[in-house]
Parts: sequence; C-alpha cells; structure tokens
Amino acid sequence: MSKQQPNILLIVADDLGFTDLGAFGGEINTPNLDAIALEGLRFTNFHTASTCSPTRSMLLSGTDHHLAGLGSMAEAIRPEQKGQPGYEGYLNDQVAALPELLQDDGYYTVLSGKWHLGLTPERFPARRGFERSFTLLPGAANHYAFEADIPEEEIPGLLKVTRGLYAENDEYVTSLPEDFYSSDYFTERLLGYLQDDTHRKGRPFFAYLPFSAPHWPLQAPREDIEKYHGKYDTGPEELRQKRLARARELGLVSADATIHPVLAKTKFWDELSDAEKQQSARTMEVYAAMVDRLDQNVGRVIQHLKDTGEYDNTLIIFLSDNGAEGAQLEALPVFGPDLSTVIAQYYDNALDNIGNGNSYVWYGEHWAQASTAPSRLYKAHTSEGGIRTPAFIKYAGVERQQGISHEFLTVMDWLPTVLDVLQIQHPSTQYKGRELVPLRGKSILPYLNQQQERIHDADHITGWELFGQKALRKGDWKALFIPAPNGPNKWQLYNLAEDVGETDDLAEQYPEKLHELLEDWKVYVKENGVIEFADTGLGLSKSA
Repeated sequence: MSKQQPNILLIVADDLGFTDLGAFGGEINTPNLDAIALEGLRFTNFHTASTCSPTRSMLLSGTDHHLAGLGSMAEAIRPEQKGQPGYEGYLNDQVAALPELLQDDGYYTVLSGKWHLGLTPERFPARRGFERSFTLLPGAANHYAFEADIPEEEIPGLLKVTRGLYAENDEYVTSLPEDFYSSDYFTERLLGYLQDDTHRKGRPFFAYLPFSAPHWPLQAPREDIEKYHGKYDTGPEELRQKRLARARELGLVSADATIHPVLAKTKFWDELSDAEKQQSARTMEVYAAMVDRLDQNVGRVIQHLKDTGEYDNTLIIFLSDNGAEGAQLEALPVFGPDLSTVIAQYYDNALDNIGNGNSYVWYGEHWAQASTAPSRLYKAHTSEGGIRTPAFIKYAGVERQQGISHEFLTVMDWLPTVLDVLQIQHPSTQYKGRELVPLRGKSILPYLNQQQERIHDADHITGWELFGQKALRKGDWKALFIPAPNGPNKWQLYNLAEDVGETDDLAEQYPEKLHELLEDWKVYVKENGVIEFADTGLGLSKSA
C-alpha cells in the first residue's frame, strides 16, 4: 500500500435536520462544516434509514439494515422479530464492516463517538475493526453525563435505554471527567488518537467521528446558548419559511418544489401561551447551540489536519443519520407513559435552566418540520422528511469536486465508494470464515469522476421498512405506507421528480404503476428478510 493512500474522515451528526447547516440554508453558525461542504459536493437527494442504529449499520456494512442485524432498533424489537435473522439488535457477523476491511489494508482505524450497534463486549467497536475507540454504546445519553437519582422501579423505559454507557477499546468505562460534554470529549479523544504517533506509526487513518449531538436531551454550554437568545421568538413556521427561501437561493430546493404542510398533534405556535412560546423557543435556542458546538469541534479536527499537512489528502464524508427528530419515539408505550411525570419530578426544566445537564427537553415536531421542509414529516417516518438528510463529500482526488448534486444515493453507497477510491476489493461472499450477505450499495466514484452522469440507474429500486412504516422507490416513483391510526393505512404513490413534498397521491390515477412497485416491494421483502406486520400501535403521527 502506498503512503499516498488518502486518509478517511467520516463525520455523522445525530438527528441533524436537512436545513440546519448554513451551507444547506440554515441560520445556525456552522462555518467549519460550511467551508468543507462548499469545497466539496453537497447532496440534496441523499437517503438514510428513518432512525439512527439502522442507518449506522447500513453505513458500516454497505447493505440493508434488515440484513446487517438492525432490522428493527434493539430497543423496539417485536416478539415476532426476536431471534430472526437480521433482527439481532447489533451489527451482525454476516457483514464485513468498513473498519475491518480498512484495518486489513493497513489503515489506522479509530472511533470516538456514538456506536449504537451493540452493548456487550463481544459487540464493541474493538471487535469490528477499530484499533482504538472511545464510544457511547446506546442510542443516546445525557450530554453532560448527568444521571438523575431516580429509584430503579420508577425509571421509564426511555431513560433506561439511554443511560450513559461507555466503552474504551475492549472495556467498559467506569468514570468520565467532571467537565465532560459529549461533543467536546468525543473530539478530544479522536484528536488524541490521531496525534498518537506511537500507535499510528505513519499509517493513513480511518477516523470515524459520530457525534451524539444534536440528539435529545437538548443540552449545550451556556455561552453557546446565549448566542441564539431571542433568535427563535417568532416560532417554527417563520423559521421554516426563511430556511426554505434560503435553500432555494442556494439551489438546494427548486423554485417550484411542492411543500408538504406541517402535520402535528401538539399545539401550533399561535395556540401557545406566552410562557409556552418562551419555553419552546428556548429549546430551539439550545438545539442551535448544540449544532454550533458540534461545528466548533469539527473545526478543531480540520485545524489539526491542516496543521499536519494532511487536510488535502483526506477524504471527508459528512451526513446526518436520519431526518430531524420530531419527538415521536419518546411517546411510545415501550418507553413508558410516565416519562413526562418523572422528568418533571427529577429534572429542572425551568426556563433559565433549559440546556443544563440536569434539564431534559426535546424540541418537538414543529421545529423538526421547520428543518425537514419541503419534505413530509420527520424521523421515524419513511416519508422523505424521515429519510432525506444533508450529506456532502470533500475529496481532491476526483473530477467532480465541488457543487450541488441532485442525484439519488443512499447511506449504503459510502462503503463501496470508499473501497473503490482505495482500490480495496470487497470480500463478497465470505470474510474470515463468516458467510456474508450481499452488498446493496454502489460506488459513486464513477459519478465523482464524471465517467457517468447518474449514480444509480433510472429504474433503481430501494426499499425502507421500520416500525411497520414502509416505502419503495423505483427511479422517481415512490410507494409509501404509513399505518393506522396515524396514516391512511394504505399504499400511496408519488412521483418525486414532480412532487418532492409528497403532497399529491397518484395511487388512483396510476394503479398500474402502484401495482408494479408493490410487486417490487414483495421482492425487496423476500431478498432482505423483512418481517412485516400490519399494526404498529406506535403512535407515530396524528395524520400523514
């Protein structure tokens, strides 16, 4: 392997919305990510799974999450899914993970941040190709490592599955520094790994930096929160319109794009009391501060790369793991109906305390839809708002280096792309004695090198399923199923080339096209081992 092989820096934000970054139309101060995005190629049609761990499994495996072990989130596997192939609840042994393959090729593989692909030592990152790692194991945790003193029998399900649980290399971590803040500390540890020449020994690196921000609970340093004081006092609808206008100016959203109306079962802005408006605006201020702080930390990594002369030879990929968080998962019965009562009793959500470690808030479905517009809904839905996220790539070694791409691609495409850039052959059917499931992603390198105008064929098929929400895309056509009682409980049909907002159901107008896609859906289900069920009972939205 030549020493000229590029470094790989893979950055993942947690629940970041489509227009949160300045380079994607947002007002939040994100100069570091904006600079990389503007140097690189921004994607407006990039897709993930509808929640975090399924996306992360696809990112590191290059295949569908139903094959990679996260057919459902580990926290919400249904009885009929338990024990079934692809529903292990962790990154399974039927995939060759990206860090494993890069480690085999001589890369120095390091991770600092959220894992969410297995909680036990045999499923730690250290067992999947990471030479050095510091990781938050579950799907979320308090960003200041604060744990309220709640009697065990009173702890709601949501707080149980998001208790701070960390690992370093192959061992659990028993203590964290007193000044711990997730984004700062994850970055600090990653920089430590990159600066450790004793371990690195001059090798190119693969550095994975998956933040747990801006995932709830919304918490940020006070000096960052203060920057946004009063900025959101006019409410989410005005923010939505400003973001859309800016995204149009930037060429990320077309002038004639259809825009899905806001869907919500909580009160709209003009129905809130003054005190409720203050509380809501403050949660958005804290959210913005979290994104701001995340960006500052990315800046620290970029500065290190520039100081060491490695920036130009580093391939950087950035993405959010799903659409903006609309606070629907928190309401699920599996997480406990007493959640709000317990939070009120054991946390301090007074206006001036929101954002501190002993507060516990999220910003809800209205602010989320300010960010996902023009798309429909948000995280946990297979409508575009749940699965279409910001992403960009910066790499000097390709022809198509800068600009905006409206090409459809998915999170599964990154693994084959990285392997293609590095000229590493994927093992295909077997790896270290393990039988492998097929790759579903495709390298976008030919597109980046302008050898082809499209990333995927015109009739390329991609499927989604989680919590009984389903979708299948074939070219520009999309079949979508959102179950009752929250959706129409029937398959809908959209032409995304003409209707990115999913506002005009064409199922009755084009029954043959819907039938065609549903036949493709059956193939998707069979080939990916999807276990379908009719009634979720998950309460994911009032209407859709």
